[in-house]
Formats: sequence, structure tokens, C-alpha cells
Amino acid sequence: MLLVCFLYQMTPPQISGPKLPQRVSLAEVTAQSLRESMHSGHWQGYLPGERELCERLQVSRSTMRTALAALERDGILEVAERQRRRIKLPKAGKPMANSQVIALITARPLLAMTAASVVMVDELRDQLARAGFRLEIHVSTACFSSKPARALEGLTARSPAAAWLLMGSIQSMQDWFLRRQLPCLVVGSSLAGVALPSVDTDYRATCRHAGAMLRRAGHRHMIFLRPEGGYGGDLESEHGLKEALQGEDAPALQVLRHNGTAQHVCALLDKALRSTRPPTACLVARATHVLTVMMFLMQRGLRIPQDMAVVARDDDAFLQHTTPTTARYASNPAQFARRVCVAARQLAETGSLPPKAIRLMPKFIKGESC
Repeated sequence: MLLVCFLYQMTPPQISGPKLPQRVSLAEVTAQSLRESMHSGHWQGYLPGERELCERLQVSRSTMRTALAALERDGILEVAERQRRRIKLPKAGKPMANSQVIALITARPLLAMTAASVVMVDELRDQLARAGFRLEIHVSTACFSSKPARALEGLTARSPAAAWLLMGSIQSMQDWFLRRQLPCLVVGSSLAGVALPSVDTDYRATCRHAGAMLRRAGHRHMIFLRPEGGYGGDLESEHGLKEALQGEDAPALQVLRHNGTAQHVCALLDKALRSTRPPTACLVARATHVLTVMMFLMQRGLRIPQDMAVVARDDDAFLQHTTPTTARYASNPAQFARRVCVAARQLAETGSLPPKAIRLMPKFIKGESC
């Protein structure tokens, strides 16, 4: 029997399946963010310089240059005189504000912030993105001066936004936004007499708790170490401590205001310890200064907490590794970011918020320093 075999070249059936995920580089994401900003009218005529763009989008110079080169290849940008980049888009009406942008003004770049603040900002960025908003970060020390009007006018004119978030702001800055009636949320505490909405840790209740705890432990002379300046959270902290220590047989409280340097902190502590009534307990605002206090006390031969109890009003990751362990108050950055996100979205969508103070109570973490 002769068997003849026929071979047929058949086309296999097309089987649908999930698409493979595409790897997107940070430069591509940066280019898309710039493209959307130009199309929405956020920038017109020319782009800002590379340094300013890097600060706003929090990316490196090399990433920004790669993104700009891609936009030049697409014909959206062209290099003009003095290496300025001209935007090549169809002309449209000038927008009043970018309804998808929420701008955060801070005096410190992310790299100089505490770990807790960085986590909060990252959480806020992610939550706003899921809601369809883009967070822009503007780093400007001039906006935090005693006369910030010129810097703030220039910033708000160059970068229109649906809402403004003020991080670590002072009286002059808050007053300017209140006068201009711009949609604004204080990420921190509003100062007395400034009717702006705000979200912050409940520093008054925190320090009231700390003062009562130290008073019950038998401390008769306490110090509160805080930075100079009129920050709302520090003023609220003083009020809370005084409330805890008032009444019959009240312990003495001394408020030490320093300029932020370790030398000044040590000088103030040294003077307090040489007084006729040296303190036996210290509540420290700002986690970074807790280490300065503890190391200074150890250099002086003082034991913690036998000779001096130390309590940190704020938390940071490094305080988990001190010896003795530090008693401190820890906020939840994700929870904080959620409250800021809700308020910021409402402000961006409606243009206003009642001047309400939202306060979140931190958790007290027991430590060997107290």
C-alpha cells in the first residue's frame, strides 16, 4: 500500500490574550506631564529653565533633558535664542487657572524634608493622581519671608493652579493669600486671626498630654525647646503645655527658642542647667533636635531619664534606633495625606472651603527616655 502524505502549511488561529505590560521610563512620564501642561495652557510662549522644571517635577537634570529632547523631536518645542525653548502649539485663549493642577509651596526641597514629610507628600501626590489631579511642588524661600508679596505674585501668575497648599507657612504668607482670596489650604496651622482652612497635627492636645504625663511623674521644672518664629504648631504647643501645668502647685515651664543650629541649642541647654532650678524634663519640638539634646546631656554626664527626661513632640524614622529609646508622638503620614487630599480636592472643585481647622491626634510611643 502506498501512503502519500500531504503537508499543508496552515495559519494558526489567532488567540487573544492580555497585552504585555509596557515599561515606561521616568523620562517618558516627565515628557507626558510637560506635554499636558503645555496643551492646557499652563505654560505659554516659552518653557521655564531646566533648573526650575526639575524643582517643580522633582526629577534629575538628565531625566529632564531626555524628556525635553523627546518633545523637540516631536516638534512641540524648538530651541530659540539664548537656549530658551519655544512652545510650538496652536494658539488658544489664555486660561484663568489650570483646573487639574494643585500646587504645593514649600521652603525646603524634598531631599531636605524629614522622612515623614517626604512620605506624606508622596502619598498626597498618588492620591491626587488617582482623583485626576497633578501635584506641582514649588520650592521658594522668598515666599516665606516677612515680605513675600512680590515672590507670591510672580509665582501665582506664572503657574496658575486650581488650589494652593501652604506647607510650613508663616503669618505674612497666610495674610497674603487671605487678602488675595485665592483658593488656599494651610498644611499646618493657621495663625491667630487668619481665617484659612488648615490640616495639622493636634499639637495643643499633644503637648497637653505630654505636660500632664511629666507632671504626674513628679517633674517640677520643665523646658520646651522649639525653633524661633511664629509657626502655628509651635504656638499651639505652648498653649497646650501651659494648660497642662496650670493650677495649684503648678510646675515651672521655660520655653527655649533656638535658631536651628546645634550650637545655639546646646548654649540654651547649658544656661538652663546652670540655673538655680535646673530642669528635669525636656519636651523637644522637631525630631532632628532630639539627638542634639540627648548627646549634649550625655556629654555633660547626665543620665536619661534619671537626671533628665526627654520627650519628642514629633517623630522620624531615626528615633526608632536611639539608645535609650525615645518617647515620642507619631502621626500617620498616609492618614494625614488623605485628609489633605480630601480638602484639596474640594477646594479645587468648588473654589472655597470654610476656615475650618482639621486636627489629627498622633499616637504616643513609650520609650526609655521618659
